[in-house]
Amino acid sequence: MEIEALLTDLMRLDEGREMIARRRIVAIPDFQSFMRPVLNAHNDQKPHAVAEIREAVATALAITVEDRKVMLPSGREPRYLNRIAWAITHLAQAGLLTRPTRGVTEITERGKEVLRAHPERVDIRILKGFPEYVEFRTRTRVRQPGAAPQAQGEEVNVEALAPREAIEELIEEAHSAVAAELLSRVVSQPPEFLEHLVLRLLVAMGYGGLERMIEHMGGPGDGGLDGLVRLDPLGLDVVYVQAKRYTDRPVGRPDIQAFVGALQGAQANRGIFITTSRFSADARDYADRVNSRLILIDGPELARLMIVHGCGVVTEETYTLKQIDENFFSEA
Repeated sequence: MEIEALLTDLMRLDEGREMIARRRIVAIPDFQSFMRPVLNAHNDQKPHAVAEIREAVATALAITVEDRKVMLPSGREPRYLNRIAWAITHLAQAGLLTRPTRGVTEITERGKEVLRAHPERVDIRILKGFPEYVEFRTRTRVRQPGAAPQAQGEEVNVEALAPREAIEELIEEAHSAVAAELLSRVVSQPPEFLEHLVLRLLVAMGYGGLERMIEHMGGPGDGGLDGLVRLDPLGLDVVYVQAKRYTDRPVGRPDIQAFVGALQGAQANRGIFITTSRFSADARDYADRVNSRLILIDGPELARLMIVHGCGVVTEETYTLKQIDENFFSEA
């Protein structure tokens, strides 16, 4: 009888632990449920540090200190911090929040309007009503080479995918958010930051060799050339770089013509033009027709390359997907 009583107590203890674990998971809402509380925490129209927003939202939703310590499955970051960060990212990409300085957010006029119009809940469905957010969801899809293109505005039902496809789709969506954030961060920096960034990116892509033969040339009197990459030790083969941190207009044909003129002045015929914006159709057409070998990299492509080559990003999580080893069973 004592053994049976002990077993019963152990079973009850296990059930209690499971209930606590389930409660902790449910206690942290999904990141969309944080969107309106995050906006509301900015309703005083003052800039707030992210740490202040976390405290305000936790108080508003009665999320306990214990619940806030519940970690993601990887054990590297609390679930609460992760979901607050994603909520802020999506709100910022929809233009409801702005980031005046690093680690600080502030509500916009659009954010105030959304708060008034949607007193119950703000989620992705609401954010899709803004063109900037729609572009964010579709412009920076970081797909692997050979992957089928996704139609504009197409939604993917992750539950209908095989595990490998679902993981790839979720990672791609996460990288889309990172890509958009990368561009926002780059644009917020001085123009010289972009000039140095593109040279570091080219090194990460393998240009310049082991010696990293690059040179920053930007500044007054740079002649329209911001940097160069030497492809051989003697400098006989050189690629020049131009970087434009545009936020309000695309790069047009006159910009490309000026770059080609600068290349000719340097007696070079290879160049890479990188912008945080986009290239007009005339600009791309002109680049295709000139004798110089030109590579045009726009904002979305710049962000994609930064993610692929680990420039300005770090690996947050690594997952291993297991499958049956057929050779193991065939050897039996």
